[in-house]
Amino acid sequence: MSQGYAIELYFDPALENQVLKAWNVLARRQISTQLIEIESRPHITLFSSPFVDPLKLENVLKIFASKQEPLPLSFCSIGGLPNGNNVLFLAPTPTLSLLQFHLQLCDAMKKEGVEIGEEYRPDSWIPHCPVAEEVPKTRMAEAFTVLRDLKLPVTGYAMDIGLVEYSPVRELFSFVLGNAVET
Repeated sequence: MSQGYAIELYFDPALENQVLKAWNVLARRQISTQLIEIESRPHITLFSSPFVDPLKLENVLKIFASKQEPLPLSFCSIGGLPNGNNVLFLAPTPTLSLLQFHLQLCDAMKKEGVEIGEEYRPDSWIPHCPVAEEVPKTRMAEAFTVLRDLKLPVTGYAMDIGLVEYSPVRELFSFVLGNAVET
């Protein structure tokens, strides 16, 4: 049974491997294995909703991706989200290109009648790449220490955009940024 859908931004293989290293270190220390267990992939969530029409989004994302170029990313800090899931993340530098990318995606979805929830609206969205979920409160300090030992910044490119259904995570489709759409 699906809990929802998310539009995710995926990375080049080298950047993805750097994020996976963080996941694996936290898993080996038995701090958090949640992202591995739900079969997630390193990403930045651009949009999430419990209700969405995947077919409507497929065309929106295909056209949107064709008009974009791979996006440079630099993860230079770590943080946590103030929710009950005890999420730790790598934070990308919120560059103008990243913020405009997200704004243009929201505009494209609004034109198709897709409702953008508060936390994914351009004026309140917090770009982040999850590295741990459901971290026990008693292990948060240790998890931060482990992440602090990463060699930051970690840089690379966002290369693909896709729609997933969760949980567990199942990719429904993805598109390479900058790939011209055949007409």
